[in-house]
Amino acid sequence: MSEKNFDLVVIGGGPGGYVAAIRAAQLGLTVACVEKRGSLGGTCLNVGCIPSKALLHSSHEYWTALNKLAGLGVEVGDVGLNLKTMMAHKDKVVGDLTKGIEFLLSKNKVTYIRGSASLKSATRVAVTLSDGGKESLDARNIIIATGSESVSLPGIKIDEKRVVSSTGALSLNKVPKHLVVIGGGYIGLEMGTVWQRLGARVTVVEFLDRILPGMDGEVSKSFTRMLKKQGFTIRTSTRVTGVKSTGRGATVSVTPAAGGDGEDIKCDAVLVSVGRRPYTDGLGLDKAGVSLDDKGRIKTDRRFATNVPGIYAIGDVIAGPMLAHKASEEGAAAAEIIAGHAAMVNYNAIPGVVYTDPEIATVGKTEEELKAAGTEYTIGKFPLSANSRSRVNDATDGFVKILADSASDQVLGVHIIGAQAGNMIGEAVVALEYGASAEDIARTCHAHPTEMEAIKEAALAAGDGAIHA
Repeated sequence: MSEKNFDLVVIGGGPGGYVAAIRAAQLGLTVACVEKRGSLGGTCLNVGCIPSKALLHSSHEYWTALNKLAGLGVEVGDVGLNLKTMMAHKDKVVGDLTKGIEFLLSKNKVTYIRGSASLKSATRVAVTLSDGGKESLDARNIIIATGSESVSLPGIKIDEKRVVSSTGALSLNKVPKHLVVIGGGYIGLEMGTVWQRLGARVTVVEFLDRILPGMDGEVSKSFTRMLKKQGFTIRTSTRVTGVKSTGRGATVSVTPAAGGDGEDIKCDAVLVSVGRRPYTDGLGLDKAGVSLDDKGRIKTDRRFATNVPGIYAIGDVIAGPMLAHKASEEGAAAAEIIAGHAAMVNYNAIPGVVYTDPEIATVGKTEEELKAAGTEYTIGKFPLSANSRSRVNDATDGFVKILADSASDQVLGVHIIGAQAGNMIGEAVVALEYGASAEDIARTCHAHPTEMEAIKEAALAAGDGAIHA
């Protein structure tokens, strides 16, 4: 067994781990990054954010060619679907980006080790190498960034053929006639959108009384109407009691969440998208004495330190939203702290985006959270149907909603439904980060014609009133 010494060993090469490794190396530390997958980028790049967005883009182009181009004067003739080519494009994007991350590690002189890591103590990491053999890494500091994995419901077996997780939903070999999505969160709705655009009938089954339960209630309610208009069947307050895979399809058994008679939903494929859990198996946390909370997450303080000096944790294995960009921010901050710098993450300014059609983007507080806290607030709202660029682009579904403190006018939350919501939310994140008021946004010049003008108008609406509505 060979031995090596590092200032920092990062376990996990996902968006939290590789960012932490690069940032630490930039600050002069000797760094190793251990990843067992065989390719860098974690769930996000390999079987999550990136491949799903590739399919969302491709399916959008296909749907647009079928349904909108003729109305814009673009005649393309017969439109066909080559699913094999679409999947190949997705795989190429993933492959190119993973190679890009490997290049960045090399460029920053980070030692990339392919293998499975486990803690032997607070300063030693044992690695079983992917190509055989073992290594022992001595580290002054360790960051655990092993991410999360999909979970299922009791009694439901995922075979990645008829009954799939988000991973299997990225690689179906044909478009299902009827897809049932169990879970009305980000991932289920995005993958449902992909296959609905490609021709599937999609039924979403959600146990709670609304989809996207963590988002602003008005956003959830409005988006539900939009999905139904697109042809989705949305069944909330519904419990899944079983899934049976057959040779030709699957049967999903459901009952009302409050109790009552059950029924069976027959379909061709089932996507189980009911959440994720921290991935900590085989890490040897008990040997190192690292404490977990009651949800199986690693306990950390505001500096990402565990109860064991020198061991840190970031990303999906600790508390907070399971988002790639949240993990990256934590990775950079943890590296800076280890290197002796001051750093923190403002969790109130972490955006969330659902890349459906239209997109949904949110940052800060929801109305429900403000009401629960007893905070007095004003609402500024502007419809995209009154935005020039949205009308030009024939993408008028949605609105911008700004919540501001009634006394100080400080922006507390921004919620957007719209075709460009994922890009538009950036301005709102900056506003929250710097403690801007709605008036600050309203007095900022926005280029015309752009969708971003809707943010200015919503800010105006929070004060004396919008100009164009």
